[in-house]
Amino acid sequence: PSRKRDKGAVADKKEPDAKIAKTEEGSSDKEEEEKSTKPPAGSSKSGWKNWKKTKESDSGGEESKITYCHWLLKSEPESRLEKGVDVKFSIDDLKAQPNQTTFWDGVRNYQARNFLRAMKLGQQAFFYHSNCKEPGIVGIVKIVKEAYPDHTQFDQKDPHYDSSSRKENPKWSMVDVQFVRMTKRFIPLSEIKAHHLAHKADGGPLKNMMLFTRQRLSIQPLTQEEFDFVLSLEEEKP
Repeated sequence: PSRKRDKGAVADKKEPDAKIAKTEEGSSDKEEEEKSTKPPAGSSKSGWKNWKKTKESDSGGEESKITYCHWLLKSEPESRLEKGVDVKFSIDDLKAQPNQTTFWDGVRNYQARNFLRAMKLGQQAFFYHSNCKEPGIVGIVKIVKEAYPDHTQFDQKDPHYDSSSRKENPKWSMVDVQFVRMTKRFIPLSEIKAHHLAHKADGGPLKNMMLFTRQRLSIQPLTQEEFDFVLSLEEEKP
């Protein structure tokens, strides 16, 4: 059964005032894709060429040069029914799986899917408890199988069934992850956010962390510096 959550995951309960990117908040991925390839209304042919050049140059900005080699995976530790299916899946549920390994299914957001497809064998990720009383990082997992088609998109009984996806050209992917270890202590969202805000002011490693700039995504990339800094927090007293 499908266990993980995505579909443009809701912001955590502890972050009701968080600013949500419009792409994930009010419009579909298809709508955003169409917007990005259409010129502004009333543009002439020459205007369209100039607009296109601007868009192409924008796509090679600072963010595209960042190298991501670690990840953050959100999953819900508390029961929640979605189309009659409980999507709860905590790190303890992962530890209870055969070989402490499972597939990470149910991702239905294009950007999150692309991050899944970018994952490489052996890369590590934080396991993050989301949409619960106190969200935060509880452990570390590693990628043990790179992206392959998510079978739940074809299962009509699954809450993440997608009637528009075809087996000859699947829309959605998943990876397999394996439990590595628990973090030495729970690292709450509130603590990470405090460092993020401080780093925005002084240029620290968490200044652009996607947990706050793209918080609706349940699959998020981390730079080496972000991963190392957050991991170092487990050594500090809360």
